[in-house]
Amino acid sequence: MKLKIIFTLVSIFAFNSIIAQTCCSGGIPLSNNIGLAILEKGTTQIGVSYDYNNLNTLNNGSDKLDDDSRLRITHAILMNVSYAITNKLSVEGLLTWVNQRRKISQFGNENLDQTSGIGDGLLLLKYNLPNFIGKNTTFNVGVGTKIPFGSSTEQNNQGITLNADLQPGSNAWDVVYWSSITKSFNFRPSFNISSRFIFRNTGTNNSYFGDSTYKFGNELQAFLGFSDQFLISKTTVSPSISFKYRNAIQDKIGGFNLDNTGGNWLSVIPNFSINISSNLVFSTKAEIPIYSNVDGTQLTPTYRLTSGILFTIAPKKEMLILN
Repeated sequence: MKLKIIFTLVSIFAFNSIIAQTCCSGGIPLSNNIGLAILEKGTTQIGVSYDYNNLNTLNNGSDKLDDDSRLRITHAILMNVSYAITNKLSVEGLLTWVNQRRKISQFGNENLDQTSGIGDGLLLLKYNLPNFIGKNTTFNVGVGTKIPFGSSTEQNNQGITLNADLQPGSNAWDVVYWSSITKSFNFRPSFNISSRFIFRNTGTNNSYFGDSTYKFGNELQAFLGFSDQFLISKTTVSPSISFKYRNAIQDKIGGFNLDNTGGNWLSVIPNFSINISSNLVFSTKAEIPIYSNVDGTQLTPTYRLTSGILFTIAPKKEMLILN
């Protein structure tokens, strides 16, 4: 009987040790949610959305493991604000609030760690180059920074500081490069083919666990999308579908690569938007994984849902007064 108890305790300890070394592709969806359109000079756009990310798929490389004992859920509230400085130049900011939960179920026991609070933010400057690479083509470029607003020292119920991937913030400044290309066609001007590229050059947290360093891996995201608009009962609806490729290199701790971090992911994103009024749009989308190949053993997204509204404030038109 004592031997059985000892074996169970050792097994739990070993399992939790493996978990502690296993990262995942959770976290705050900053790069996913930037890039509002550049509109007429003086136009302000305000977007508020809710993002739910469910990670209950355990992969070893590209192989899915038959293990659902680990669950990560991220709830995030996102607020985008964009202002058109000129007809071609705009600035966009993104603020976040996040709740992250990690639950481990094993041997009839459950362990839950969670954090809540203000997450990191992002500031992006964008420039529009219409017809730069061809007729009916819009090319946008942007550069910005991720701002470490969020806490990176949250603790669990036992007073132990949680790992970097469960913190609301990163305590590091990143440089973000962004570009988008949109092509429309004469035969149907409302139909667009678009692509978007985001590269995040991550900074380093120099006070990780007090005296160490932590650097999330640099990240590349590429999107290819197809969208159209239709008029239904005097209401404009905009269905679209896009494909997303994400590559992240391994994180570094103390200057050394961290196992079970980094990888490649491919997903499909159906999206549906509806114009509630001339200046208010509701949209909802789902992100469904198609393929993932990770370094070592990691939790990968099972599905992601995002819904929100976008409010546009157009500049006041000057009135011409005739005498």
